[in-house]
Amino acid sequence: MRRLLFLNGIKAFEAAARSGSFAAAGSELNVSAAAVSRLVHLLEERLGVALFERKANRLALTSAGRAYQSGLTPIFDALASLTAQVTASAGTRVLTIGVGPTFAMRWLIPRLADFRKEQPDIEVRITTGGAAAPFADDWSCGIKLGSGEWPDLVAEPLFAADLQPVCAPRLASQLKRPADLRGPNLLRVAHAAEDWPLWLKAAGASRLTARGPEFQFYGQALQAAADGLGVAMGIRPYIDDDIAAGRLVAPFSLSVPKGMRWYLVYRSFRTSQRDFAAFRRWIIQAASRPAGRGKASKVRQMAD
Repeated sequence: MRRLLFLNGIKAFEAAARSGSFAAAGSELNVSAAAVSRLVHLLEERLGVALFERKANRLALTSAGRAYQSGLTPIFDALASLTAQVTASAGTRVLTIGVGPTFAMRWLIPRLADFRKEQPDIEVRITTGGAAAPFADDWSCGIKLGSGEWPDLVAEPLFAADLQPVCAPRLASQLKRPADLRGPNLLRVAHAAEDWPLWLKAAGASRLTARGPEFQFYGQALQAAADGLGVAMGIRPYIDDDIAAGRLVAPFSLSVPKGMRWYLVYRSFRTSQRDFAAFRRWIIQAASRPAGRGKASKVRQMAD
């Protein structure tokens, strides 16, 4: 017979361990912080082991508490997912993907028609919170730029995030070497201030400083570059389709790693869900294929 100990106490402990405080756990569970504290204390008494070290201004998990929480959180995640599946309308199959707005517009959305052809019964919902947005519990998966280290998430690499300047074809004809670049014409992205210095240093042009218009997202800067406003620092895979179609040109062949990669991220229990498994197979295959064929721009070799 399965022995389940004090589920209310287990829920209170998991919420407090995950959030880091009784107050936050109480807010999540719609009870007071004192109630959470009592439930956790009762759970510790029943288990016969301390789960928290109570410190003056914070909670600290004991080694037993860390082990217990690391096993409980995936169980509660799986339970929430199973409940959502059971209570969903008959025939409704929903896949929610968390992704930044530029990645959605520049890569994912143009390819979703292919996924729909393969899986017409799956409803895809895209939520755009930005690359720095925390992974939401109701996401089936996310696509994030980073180091690949996210606690409690599986991260599978999709693309290298390489940097390469791009601009409109007319402007590219004026750029023979990196020294031809001009600071006021170098378009910037607010959250990626390190991109231009990184590439310029590798190109031997570190004396240059990007002083052009600043945009919130890569997509805005790339659109401005296509419209002839200046030279944007492109990041893969954002620029691949535009280069293949001739909308943008990479005037120099030098491509510099950003030091991060794009990853498909998800909770481990998702691998057993057929809709997510289908999307995972599709996106890994799609990421391995070259950009769409079109009027490819000629990439000029960088002069010494």
